Amino acid sequence: MIRLFAALDLPDEAAEALAPFQRGLEGADWRPREALHVTLRFAGDLREDVADDLDSELGRIGGAPLSVELSGAGTFGEGRDIHAVWARVVPSGPLSRLARSCEIAARRAGLKPDARAYTPHVTLAYLRRPAPAAVARWLAAAESLRVPAFRVDRFGLYSSWRGPDGSRYRLERSYPLDRRAGPA
Repeated sequence: MIRLFAALDLPDEAAEALAPFQRGLEGADWRPREALHVTLRFAGDLREDVADDLDSELGRIGGAPLSVELSGAGTFGEGRDIHAVWARVVPSGPLSRLARSCEIAARRAGLKPDARAYTPHVTLAYLRRPAPAAVARWLAAAESLRVPAFRVDRFGLYSSWRGPDGSRYRLERSYPLDRRAGPA
């Protein structure tokens, strides 16, 4: 079994612009630079043959390069059950289409549909039972978070490995966004 997800990597300039917002919240597990990405479709733990099918289907996705912009922040969970803080990715048609194409590729590879609404974001930290007032203060400060639009000309299939210091990610395949889709 291999744990996989499709995502956009952040350029160094974008990751550096996020760094000032990765502090100020006691007990937060701030994500290292190599873990900063925009998930397009989480696949989960897959058998090798299904992983190969997913790779093949993702390779069929075409499209043009797109721009991604970050503005503001948010959380997953509420109150003491907030479990993550993130930078908001400004929604766009091209990004939504790419995420939808990844969802279709996952279904063609035999994965169940993702029941959650797509919320484009960059996870900045994971939390364990934080003080809601502290998160509210962090969110208020993070409303000034702005990362100017950057160009994305590829997306990747990443593996996730749990270690003693949290998850580590490795790029398994890269798919260019400068070509037409493969055969249907």
